[in-house]
Amino acid sequence: MATLTTAKRVVVKIGSALLVDRATGSLRADWLASLALDVAWLKGQGTDVVLVSSGSIALGRGVLGLGLGPLALEQSQAAAAVGQIRLARAYEEVLAPHDITTAQVLVTLEDSANRRRYLNSRATLETLLSLGAVPIVNENDTVATDEIRFGDNDRLAAQIAVTVGADQLILLSDVDGFYNANPSDDPTATRFDVIDHITPQIEAMAGDAGSGLSKGGMKTKLMAAKTAVSAGCAMAITEGFVMRPLMALEQGANATWFTAHTDPQAARKGWIAAMKPIGAITIDAGAVAALMRGKSLLPAGVSAVEGNFERGDAIAIQGPDGAGIGSGLARYSAAETALIKGHQSAEIEALLGYPGRAALIHRDDMAV
Repeated sequence: MATLTTAKRVVVKIGSALLVDRATGSLRADWLASLALDVAWLKGQGTDVVLVSSGSIALGRGVLGLGLGPLALEQSQAAAAVGQIRLARAYEEVLAPHDITTAQVLVTLEDSANRRRYLNSRATLETLLSLGAVPIVNENDTVATDEIRFGDNDRLAAQIAVTVGADQLILLSDVDGFYNANPSDDPTATRFDVIDHITPQIEAMAGDAGSGLSKGGMKTKLMAAKTAVSAGCAMAITEGFVMRPLMALEQGANATWFTAHTDPQAARKGWIAAMKPIGAITIDAGAVAALMRGKSLLPAGVSAVEGNFERGDAIAIQGPDGAGIGSGLARYSAAETALIKGHQSAEIEALLGYPGRAALIHRDDMAV
């Protein structure tokens, strides 16, 4: 069974009911401070942490006095606008004493559906993590509508876990795992400790029960698990109301772990290898040798460009004799690649008119 101490990168999803007191609409400050201790503990052992946090609408509706009933779209968006700034400030205030820098990242479904925007989001999150920051991710409820939204933060958390190549996703919930029936209705319901394969029988067991402040039920958590494990990321569902819930999970608290059968890097490379190339580039013998040593592909090693690809498209990589070497995701369009091929990375700005990325294809975006 997975443990948090083995994780290199963890995404933690925090539901509205954990953060916001339903009766008062106020922040559960003591609980959030205990979560900060857990984040500091993980960071202290060298683990990257991303928090996917609900709560902006729940906080904002309390401030605006909107009550607990259904909200019109405009009211939800207004509540999100008011609540989001308070949510970001709360995370900043509880993590700052641990010398942890926080960053607010607001996304919509379009940011993952659109290839260029997905790559930009991924690059931003990777940079924040490399600089030691903890990104606080939430759906941009101020502008998202039903047609362009994730709809729940379980799904969003799984997508973020895939985006950043996390090896563990933790859903802090109001239930302590996945059951074969709804434990609120069936006293004989049994919790699974580990689920190795999400079978049709497992899917049939998922219910829709959610809390009053959140939108996600067990079906959305199962969808999140399918997304995560397919990308090499193990996922846990555990009860989050306890103080220091991540430490509690590490120490054996009730949970259901969904196991991954590969690692994030291998899963990503397999995904890239399965993509149909839009174009192709030919590289010289020196670049071939560098790729075989696990290096990124620099423009200097490229001798020819074929096709009409854009940034983020899959392209084939060919050796000087035309033999296939592999494939990868281009960081430049075909037109840009044609301009910088054969040149040193330091010349890119002069050639393109803006400072670009040193690598044409990064080693993490390549299947050789």
